[in-house]
Amino acid sequence: MRVPVALTIAGSDSGGGAGIQADLKTFAALGVHGASAITSITAQNTREVRAIHDLPPEMVVAQIEAVADDLGVDAAKTGMLSNAGIIRAVAGAVEKYGFPLVVDPVMIAKSGARLLREDAVEALVRDLIPHATVVTPNKPEAEAITGIKIRSLGEAREAARIIVEDHGAEAAVVKGGHMTGEYSIDILYYKGRYYEYKAERINTNTTHGTGCSFSAAITAMLARGESIPRAVEVAKEFITTAIRYGLRVGGGHGPVNPAAWTIIPAEKYRVLENLRRAIKILEENGRIVNRLVPEVFINIGMALPAPYARTIDDVAAVPGRIGRYRDSIIVKAEPEFGVSSHVARAILAAMKYDPSVRAAANIAYTREVEEAAKKLGLVESSFDRREEPPEVKAVEGKTTEWGISTAVERAGGRVPDIIYDYGEHGKEPLALVFGKTAVEVAEKIIRIGKVIEANSPWLRR
Repeated sequence: MRVPVALTIAGSDSGGGAGIQADLKTFAALGVHGASAITSITAQNTREVRAIHDLPPEMVVAQIEAVADDLGVDAAKTGMLSNAGIIRAVAGAVEKYGFPLVVDPVMIAKSGARLLREDAVEALVRDLIPHATVVTPNKPEAEAITGIKIRSLGEAREAARIIVEDHGAEAAVVKGGHMTGEYSIDILYYKGRYYEYKAERINTNTTHGTGCSFSAAITAMLARGESIPRAVEVAKEFITTAIRYGLRVGGGHGPVNPAAWTIIPAEKYRVLENLRRAIKILEENGRIVNRLVPEVFINIGMALPAPYARTIDDVAAVPGRIGRYRDSIIVKAEPEFGVSSHVARAILAAMKYDPSVRAAANIAYTREVEEAAKKLGLVESSFDRREEPPEVKAVEGKTTEWGISTAVERAGGRVPDIIYDYGEHGKEPLALVFGKTAVEVAEKIIRIGKVIEANSPWLRR
């Protein structure tokens, strides 16, 4: 089967956060082959645009023709076009080949630098927008194109309608990122109908490349044959994920993270596979593990890697936990994400100190466990709930975070192999075993159990 081809006609961002770099990352994440026609070369980073060099319009067209004549173009997008000459040249090439076109009317960079000359706005509206399948302006861009002030969703709707009915685009999406409110709402106007796409507003400074990746996502979905409303729907989900897991690089506006769309599902698969292997190790040594099961049962969990592990929903564990069954153990269900509270919170607390420590399990605390850990040379620490500040105790779930932090600080800032929670009235004492993977945690548990068995001949069967 032929792989869909998407073409980006845009500027190059040397910082890798926007422009063709962001577009190509987005194309790859959404399963289409990305090609490029560079319009301008910029020297920029997360703080500033230092220099811009526009390519000759004929060179831009030559790139488009080279791609279209050989690979074919299932959909294309424009980004930074810089000047009227490039705009007119691109419009001519689009008219020649007739592929679907997404126009991202890039005017100003995140740093505030102007990327479209003021005298080129007229050329954009007159020469390119009439060839557009979808136009994707933000609030300031929509105001520049339509001449109306946008202060409400009603005015955003009117701007989208004007871009279609007065300027000739097939569809227009006025984005809500520059608006205010709890939610970011994008308005699509297409075939006389309005569509709203809503996502929770994310307060972050990792937003460089947002518009580029959003329009590239629409382009990729059109290249795959999706309808315009569906393409915008997927693009909204895609960019929300990319913003949520933006990359904290540089000293200014960090880039969004288009790769998060594929990395998260891949890492979830790896985590679940590692947990299944760890559970198998525990089951194969069920007789040894049986003696380490606390009254609250064992759970073993593993988190997604940083920066994707944010909440307990990003940690996989065993639903119903692991209990005793005769002289072995019973695992009640396959591992899932979001089914643990205590162990998940412990892992997330540990990851704040060492992101490589992504797994943990709780076992019973006994003097034999402590002696076995010492004999094995494991790094140990502990916390005592009687020392917990009242304001921490009053907040559900904060005890675990406080306890792990206290134990790590007692260990000199290093996450120990095992942390003892001495419990309190109504709270069973536990030992938390940590590791980089669930398999490593399971192996530590088995080693502890074997030492206990070796030191207690009457336990052997």
